[in-house]
Amino acid sequence: MKTILPRLPRHPAAAFGAAALLILALSTVAMSSHATEEPEYQVVRQLADIEVRQYGAYAVAEVVVPGPAGKAGGQAFPILAGYIFGKNKGERKFAMTAPVTQTAAPVKLAMTAPVTQTAAPGGFLVQFVLPRGVTASSAPEPLDARVKLREVMPAQVAVIRYSGFWSASNDARHLAKLEAALRAANLAWTGEPVFSRYNAPFTPWFMRRNEVWLSLAPVSTP
Repeated sequence: MKTILPRLPRHPAAAFGAAALLILALSTVAMSSHATEEPEYQVVRQLADIEVRQYGAYAVAEVVVPGPAGKAGGQAFPILAGYIFGKNKGERKFAMTAPVTQTAAPVKLAMTAPVTQTAAPGGFLVQFVLPRGVTASSAPEPLDARVKLREVMPAQVAVIRYSGFWSASNDARHLAKLEAALRAANLAWTGEPVFSRYNAPFTPWFMRRNEVWLSLAPVSTP
């Protein structure tokens, strides 16, 4: 079937608005047809626009890179992408859609979302979440010694979601908002904040899903 695109108005402002709407519609269709799998979680509490989520265990492929923070993702991506796309024993490949389990022959498995980044000793820890059904013990062994496989244990995390550019100022503003909400609710957290990205770099800034996660401290019982 032939696709006929609408004729754009002649007036520059109207043409810009129509083009923006067209791009938005096309991008939405593209994103909905290529949705990625996420780790399973339950929302156990809502604090305005803050979610407290209970995550189950899931596996990650991770690497520590020197940074700085703004360059950590770019440093880590070729290393982790090499593992995902076959730089592992058995040359098992993970496609950018949705994953399954290991077989003897090379097989395509989809990568999930998000990609996370957090401060770590020696630099920044960047993680790719592996598909459901793939564990650290069942995933293929990396050929690059910098790539580590690990099980993330079940945890309760507080999350704020936002759109916009991947910038230190945008992240810091929403981290401060998250911390203020947790203080107001008398909820303590532990460890470094985790910055989670759900979209490809070419996704328009206003359509990006970004999150900051803070792990909640276990509630002590008398």
